[in-house]
Amino acid sequence: MDTNPFNAGQSIGAILVDSGKLTLADAERILRVQKEHGLRFGEAAIQLGLLSSQDIQLALAHPYQYDYPYLVKKEHGNEISDELIAAYQPFSYQVEILRALRSQLMLRWFTGEPERRTLAITSPGRGDGRSFLAANLAVVFSQLGEHTLLIDADLRNPRQHALFNLDNRSGLSSILSNRAELSDIRRIPSFIDLSVLVAGPQPPNPQELLGRPIFSKLLEELVGEFDVIIIDTPAGSEYADVQTIAVRASGALMVARNNQTSVSGFADLVKAFTNSGVAVVGSVLNDPPRTAKPVI
Repeated sequence: MDTNPFNAGQSIGAILVDSGKLTLADAERILRVQKEHGLRFGEAAIQLGLLSSQDIQLALAHPYQYDYPYLVKKEHGNEISDELIAAYQPFSYQVEILRALRSQLMLRWFTGEPERRTLAITSPGRGDGRSFLAANLAVVFSQLGEHTLLIDADLRNPRQHALFNLDNRSGLSSILSNRAELSDIRRIPSFIDLSVLVAGPQPPNPQELLGRPIFSKLLEELVGEFDVIIIDTPAGSEYADVQTIAVRASGALMVARNNQTSVSGFADLVKAFTNSGVAVVGSVLNDPPRTAKPVI
């Protein structure tokens, strides 16, 4: 006989009991306080000291509640890097800014047309925050229910495999050199709508690989399968790869780091994109003052 006093699959209490956060006895205490004082279940649980606000948010993110996927940090063995703040801190100020950027991109670029499903994340120099932004944008798009693919096209200094705790033995470079297939795209289990294509082994000829027609054909094929394709790129001022990638993607989102990115380098990269027919969708200032907003 099922002694659970909750309607499993719908009640936040049932979710918390099933996850081991509450015992049935504790849940009944919460219910009594909830009824006596007219509180919500979560409010009563926090008042009794039985749950934290993070526990409540995790339960609310459950598919039977608001279906908003995110992760809780562990002391050891986290699934993905702490840098993915959209996964671990979805209610923070930083992630609110990411969601605002997502909204702008949905209005101004990702409007559904096949030619507007790919976007390169670019910047002049290393350390500007391209990989961080690309990864977190991919997470917030997937949380919206957009079928999202993140491609690490930085074949010189790749980072996405480390951020998502994936091996890098095979990936984009393998596909472009006809040594692998689309099965190398890995779905991220914690996020139903998020997949990642890592960079793969570092080739001796990154620019030549990215310039091959197979890269354009690959993107054309992937556009038929994904709603949003975000492409991480190498530093624009160091390598010509970024221009090749941006041309294939049709659009570029520029990233600058506060007090670090060269203004002239940024302007030169924008000019190069414009001359190549790449749509510069907007720009993002990384590490901005708290009041700053992304510019689109």
